[in-house]
Amino acid sequence: MTSRFTELVVDCHDPERVAAFWCEVLDFRVIDRSEDKVEIGSWEPTAEEIRSRQMPPTLLFIKVPEGKTVKNRLHLDISPIDTSTATEVTRLLTLGATQTAEGSTWILMTDPEGNEFDVLRTLAPPDPNNEAPGL
Repeated sequence: MTSRFTELVVDCHDPERVAAFWCEVLDFRVIDRSEDKVEIGSWEPTAEEIRSRQMPPTLLFIKVPEGKTVKNRLHLDISPIDTSTATEVTRLLTLGATQTAEGSTWILMTDPEGNEFDVLRTLAPPDPNNEAPGL
C-alpha cells in the first residue's frame, strides 16, 4: 500500500488572482475551479495515471477568511529554464511578486498574497559566448 503526492494546497483570500500569478510563473493552466477554489497544473490528472506512477502535483488555491500571519513552513523553489535568474526575477516582479531577501544560491520572493518562494539558479544552457546565466 502506498499514497501519491497529488496536490499542494495554498490558502489565500483570492484564489483566482493567486492562481493566475502561478499560471504565469510556471506556464500552468487552470484545470478545475469552483466558487472558492482554483486548481492549476501542467497536466490534467487521471486516476489511472496517478495510480501507475508519481506524477507532478497540481497546485490548489483555496479561499480562507484568515490572513497570513507567520513565515510559511513549506514553500516552493523554482528554477528558470531558459533565461538567467536575474531576468526571471525581473519578470516575476512585473507579475506582482516581491523580492524580500537574497542568498548565495537563491532569491526569496513572495507571491501577491505574501506566500514565500525561492528562485534558484537557472537551468538554462550556458551562453554561447561562454557566459553562464548564473544567479
